[in-house]
This record gives sequence, structure tokens and C-alpha cells, in this order.
Amino acid sequence: MAKLSVDVITAERVVFSDTEIDAVVAPGAAGELTVLPSHASFITSLVPGELRLQKAGADETYMMVTGGFLEVRDDKVVILAESAERAEEIDIARAQEARARAERALAGREAAVDLTRIQAELRRSLIRLKVAERKRRRSGPGAGPDQSSR
Repeated sequence: MAKLSVDVITAERVVFSDTEIDAVVAPGAAGELTVLPSHASFITSLVPGELRLQKAGADETYMMVTGGFLEVRDDKVVILAESAERAEEIDIARAQEARARAERALAGREAAVDLTRIQAELRRSLIRLKVAERKRRRSGPGAGPDQSSR
């Protein structure tokens, strides 16, 4: 059966690379999209959200991306992300603090507060928490990081 080769890249590093992926589920600008082997070529922009990489017989790999671009061509998917974090890299306490800080800023909003920036910070912290929680639920309590896709 055909597989996808997937690379998730930021300006700082290669976050993920694997040649045996069965499906990519990404937060496209027009809504969630799924890429399967033999998909037609295309390029689209990404919005902040959860990125899921599915591999038969293995746990899904979860990431958060803050936007970027996704290109599909000849069973190769390249994601150029503004930033990306694997679920096991997310600092849950820091994400919870960021969420609380953004919620306080929105609740006590003053004229000088940049509403768009605060909402974006809140959205990013909520995505981080969602991705980290998914990984925690799949791995079970006390499970270590997923090593299958490194």
C-alpha cells in the first residue's frame, strides 16, 4: 500500500520526518483537511491548530502548528510551519499559565490592550493544551514520549 513521506519544518528545525505515514490531518485555512496517499497535488495555507499524522499499527503523532503552508506532490507532504511543537514537547504548566494570563487580559481589558494579540495567545495556549491532552490520553498515565516517529 502506498505511503506518504511527511516533513514538518520550521525556520529553526525539522520537527518531524517520516516516509511511512498513512494520513495527514491538518488545520487548513478553509477547514480541516485530510491527505491520503495518491492525493492530487496542491498547496494551501494553514491556520493555528492541531496537526495529526496517522501511521498504521502505531499511535498517531500529534503536533500544534501556528500557521504556515502545506504542499502535497507525488505522495510527499511538506509542511512549512511558522512554529510547530510535538505533543511531548509541550510544557503543560507553561501553556496553562499562558491561557490564564490571556483570559485575565481579556476579562480586564483596557483600551491599550491589543485584543487581536491576546486572542491569538489564548488560541495558541488552548491548542497546546488540546494536543498535550490527546497525547497524554493515548499514552496513558506515566507513559514516556512516543519514540516511534523520531
